[in-house]
Amino acid sequence: MDTKNLFMTGTTAWLVRAEYGLGLLVSVVLFFAHLGDVRWIPAVALFVYIDLIGYLPGAYRYHRAHNRDKAAGKAGGTEIPKVYFVLYNVMHSLVTQGLVALVWISVWGFEWALLALPIHLFGDRALFGNFLKPFALSFEPETHPAYRRFRSEFEASADDVRPARSARSLRTGSL
Repeated sequence: MDTKNLFMTGTTAWLVRAEYGLGLLVSVVLFFAHLGDVRWIPAVALFVYIDLIGYLPGAYRYHRAHNRDKAAGKAGGTEIPKVYFVLYNVMHSLVTQGLVALVWISVWGFEWALLALPIHLFGDRALFGNFLKPFALSFEPETHPAYRRFRSEFEASADDVRPARSARSLRTGSL
């Protein structure tokens, strides 16, 4: 992915998830290293509130509409209001949760329970591949038909686009 090609191949998506996986590992190690100092009610509340506000309302609305469409015999494309995407994206933003942590620290002081925030966000991205939700896609992951066509074309043309190796690198096997 670059500024002119805003998509990820399977390999780049895996690498991005691996980076978040490292953040998750560091957060979990710090959390367990200070387990005796963690206040559990704030830790659980900080971990859960992100999805209570940012995911569950949209998921409920999506599944309710999806099931209604299925019962009516309608195919695909369950649309839900954009507010649910905004709620998800705001609550699952590292910027938002960083600000929450800063406000928490300024009001109540630092505490290890705050690690619940990066554990939740890094876990979503590393373990489940959940990133911010664009309006043009389904609230729940479904392969968009246009993306399916693009991927097929892109994979078919990948050999035409890759730069040719120099004769020296071909002889020596180096890249």
